[in-house]
Amino acid sequence: MFAAKNSFFISGLQKVTSVEYLVVAGGGGGGSGYGGGGGAGGFRTATGLAVSIGSSITVTVGAGGAGGASGSPSNQGSVGSSSVFGSITSAGGGYGTGVNNGAGGGSGGSGGGSGGASTGVYNGGTASPSGQGNAGGSNGTSGNPYPSAGGGGAGAVGAVGSGSQCGAGGSGTASSISSSSVTYAGGGGGGNGAQGGTPGAGGSGGGGAGGTAAGTNGTVNTGGGGGGGGYAGGSYGPGGTGGSGIVIIRYANTYPDAASTTGSPTFTNTGGYKIYKFTGSGSITF
Repeated sequence: MFAAKNSFFISGLQKVTSVEYLVVAGGGGGGSGYGGGGGAGGFRTATGLAVSIGSSITVTVGAGGAGGASGSPSNQGSVGSSSVFGSITSAGGGYGTGVNNGAGGGSGGSGGGSGGASTGVYNGGTASPSGQGNAGGSNGTSGNPYPSAGGGGAGAVGAVGSGSQCGAGGSGTASSISSSSVTYAGGGGGGNGAQGGTPGAGGSGGGGAGGTAAGTNGTVNTGGGGGGGGYAGGSYGPGGTGGSGIVIIRYANTYPDAASTTGSPTFTNTGGYKIYKFTGSGSITF
């Protein structure tokens, strides 16, 4: 009887009480025709998050925002969806605006870039809430050659459009929570302006490049912003869709496996850690 009690006591001590996490939201969609790039999804990571034994923790992986539709120079993209791990929420990336939209990029985890404009200079969207990313770039000048701007990334602001060179997306931020270094949450590049302008590159970490026609989509499960659409052959191309987000949780492998999960996360036991990677929504119970 004594041995059984002792075994139960030791098992109780082994239960995990805190975890490390990475929560990246869906990236914003790029604007159409000379469109600004979408902002990256919010990027949050930390150690020591307390967890309760036996309680199911909800995991939501945010989808990327749709790009601005083709055919109109003023179509903006859509904001990305938030990702959630229990009490931790990362905000979706801000949208990029289309040319002559008359407004700056949308706010989000990182702000979207402004599209080209003939009526004035418009700022990129802000990072809101603060601390999850960076602002998008402004269109820089009004009128020809309509330079568009890049969306913000987790590591840097979106670049301002200048002359015929459209702005690149802001760089993302690297994380080694999955046991190897991976860069997440790059901003989308601005779509090409008039007079054969050069589209902006996507930011490292899954940001889609701006297009000479359609903008490039952000990479799935990175939170990258979609690239802005371009202008070719008299047509305004659509913006790229933002990349979906991701949630990763890890803790020392001296503790037991999670009691249960839903949503089919990938599980690995490597480098001294047990790692649960969610590329779709679900739950985890410790």
